[in-house]
Amino acid sequence: MKSGFGYWLGQALRLAVRGQWRDALRAVGRAFGAKPAVVPAPAQAEPVSPVADLSTAAAPVAQPLVAPPAPRTRNGGKVLAGEFVHSQGSRDYLLFVPSRWKGQRFPLLLMLHGCTQDPEDFARGTRMNVLAQEQGMLVLYPAQTGSANPARCWNWFSRMHQKRIVGEPALLAALTQSVVETYGVDPQRVYVAGLSAGAAMAVVLGQTWPDVYAAVGVHSGLAFGAAGDVMAALSVMRNGPDLAEPAAQITPPLPVIVFHGDADSTVHPENGAQVIAAALGGTQVPVEVVQGASATGQTYTRSRYASGANGFSAEHWLLHGAGHAWAGGSAEGSFTDPAGPDASREMLRFFLQHPKPLPQ
Repeated sequence: MKSGFGYWLGQALRLAVRGQWRDALRAVGRAFGAKPAVVPAPAQAEPVSPVADLSTAAAPVAQPLVAPPAPRTRNGGKVLAGEFVHSQGSRDYLLFVPSRWKGQRFPLLLMLHGCTQDPEDFARGTRMNVLAQEQGMLVLYPAQTGSANPARCWNWFSRMHQKRIVGEPALLAALTQSVVETYGVDPQRVYVAGLSAGAAMAVVLGQTWPDVYAAVGVHSGLAFGAAGDVMAALSVMRNGPDLAEPAAQITPPLPVIVFHGDADSTVHPENGAQVIAAALGGTQVPVEVVQGASATGQTYTRSRYASGANGFSAEHWLLHGAGHAWAGGSAEGSFTDPAGPDASREMLRFFLQHPKPLPQ
């Protein structure tokens, strides 16, 4: 019978994703009642500031991509599978390349799956490759490993993985930069998005690597620094953020688009509002509020903030009665709600409106 520390923490995260909070907390208790595995302390384990220090950290060093096998044809484009090896670990990945790419400087989107998912599942569920083929964009899907997290969650809640030069942010930024250089991607149009734990890690990347990413898409995610360990993660997921504490402001701020169901029982919807507050440097009055509905009747409130040279710098889509699922996704993938609105299409529209400003 499995009874180790990592096993029970993995069970806790799986149960939390399903909204089974009582059982999740029991599993955490079992984890801390078990004898934990002895692991060496990380090289840089000091607490992190809510605002990442970018002054001494260089841009990620692009490392060669491990040569992938022959590509598969999907949605009119090609899907290449490979492995990326880095000082902070290695991850398998899938890369979608649209059929009309012939070396042009196309945009790139890094897509981070949620707990228990994998790149194939996430690509099917979000239909992002279909839209990328249509609009001309490369899409990169890294895979979390069971050894890094038993539930295959990105470790957004660990202080070790909320830093710029170590952990998963360093690895994912380096993978992104390698694809940028290998495929001649337009460096001003590199974006990151995710679902749930992947969305929370997308926020971390926007905070720690704003020189790599131009904008962030957050579906059912959480703000940077919302938790520093598993117990805090489970608490903020279930109960929402402590509103007495100001949101950690993203520095420099990046454009952000947020989707969140107001009936989400896995990640409290107030977490989505906290992502917006962090991007805006505090609570602001929206400059536009639209009450709408998808073609299949899913109602929503879309709030837009801080209009600027490239349009609105933040959008918050609150989906009424919706749970923990990618809006407008395909039933062929997990954690999707085909009722809409189409989060994938709206994210791509928002991203392409927000290229990174050219260096002065």
